Amino acid sequence: MRCAPPRPYAGPMRTDTGWRRFHAAGWLISLGVAAVAIGAWQAYVREVEQRAEEAERTREETARRRAVEERLRIARELHDSLTHSISVIKVQAGVATHLARKQGDEPLPALLAIQEASTDAVRELRSTLDVLRRDGESNGNGLERLKVLVEGAEAAGVPTTVTVVGERRPLPPEVDEAAYRVVQEALTNVGRHAGDGTAAVVRIRYAPRMLGLEVADDGRGADHSPAPGHGLTGMRERVAALGGRLDVGPEPGGGFSVRAELPLPPEE
Repeated sequence: MRCAPPRPYAGPMRTDTGWRRFHAAGWLISLGVAAVAIGAWQAYVREVEQRAEEAERTREETARRRAVEERLRIARELHDSLTHSISVIKVQAGVATHLARKQGDEPLPALLAIQEASTDAVRELRSTLDVLRRDGESNGNGLERLKVLVEGAEAAGVPTTVTVVGERRPLPPEVDEAAYRVVQEALTNVGRHAGDGTAAVVRIRYAPRMLGLEVADDGRGADHSPAPGHGLTGMRERVAALGGRLDVGPEPGGGFSVRAELPLPPEE
């Protein structure tokens, strides 16, 4: 009787296969858990970013609303205080002019200058109030009104000449208004600080990438520089906001000058 040959022992092979399957299942589970964790983390990051963006929008909207409220408050204060006072000055100057003419006398030049200046001040103040109530846009003052500034300076006793170099061309509204304000403040300072008998010169230079401004007096008035005030500070802020440069100070040979350079976009 023959005996059947012994079967090969397969226990360890089966055990190794089971461990391999177990390890593969473990890796699959780990990868699944990692994928879920990464997805959850990405969702969390997106949520945090959205919350940050929403908070930033809320801050911007709050700041914008507060800025609008502050502009309206300033507009109300200016209207309640300055507009009424300047209007009274204008009316009183007009009455005095009318009475002088009614009596056969010619009104004093200073009285006519006060009447004209108060009329212009009321117009500009109302334009400024309108800008404050809207959104800080330009109020339409530019170098096309330079003639008005010159006439006002001459009425105040400051003979003024204007020199323009270069080809005139349309200016960006913010540059045009800044140039007007610089010339306006400079001429005001000449009349206020330079003294009697002083003449002024306004020079405007149109360059391809720059607008040059200069307002200088001849030094026949007071021999000291005007004290720094809100006018000079306002000029510096306007020019700096446009990326320009402002130089203010006495001239070596006498007199006082204001020089500004305002950048312009390239000509098309």
